[in-house]
Amino acid sequence: EQPCLERQGFLQVPWHKKLSWCFRLKDGIKIVEPNERLSKSYLEQARSSLLRSEKDLNDKDFLWATVAIYYAEYYALYSFLQKIGVKCENHACSILAVALLLGEDKTRTINQHKDKRIDAQYYMKVDQEIKIKSMLQEAKIFVSYFDEVISKLTENEISLHRDVISKNK
Repeated sequence: EQPCLERQGFLQVPWHKKLSWCFRLKDGIKIVEPNERLSKSYLEQARSSLLRSEKDLNDKDFLWATVAIYYAEYYALYSFLQKIGVKCENHACSILAVALLLGEDKTRTINQHKDKRIDAQYYMKVDQEIKIKSMLQEAKIFVSYFDEVISKLTENEISLHRDVISKNK
């Protein structure tokens, strides 16, 4: 089964048009002041969600383990956006913005896990325990990567990232 956006042809649209669409959404991309406090808070939520997913996995609650894994990744990714001053309440647009800034390879894991979360939540296609354990390990790497990126961001890099996003309005 293909992701929703791919089925709609969205992934074939050029970057600038995708982000332009995201800027036009009511809860889409907005350039705001960088927010260190919110960035740290989202990173804490990412770590907390990883712990929650481990507990759910140990309890054999595979649906909620899958959901918590995805949200751990999303919170880590959103922590980066808050750090550079980008607000977006649309998950697809948030992921798209980070893919533009850091490379599509950096968002591959969250895109795959987003689809698995949607399947688990809405279609009750709950993966087997071994697959979810693998997802959890990938999520730990994902969160750790964003933690490192955020901690090393310079003011100049923040400014460059904001310019790139702004140019795609």
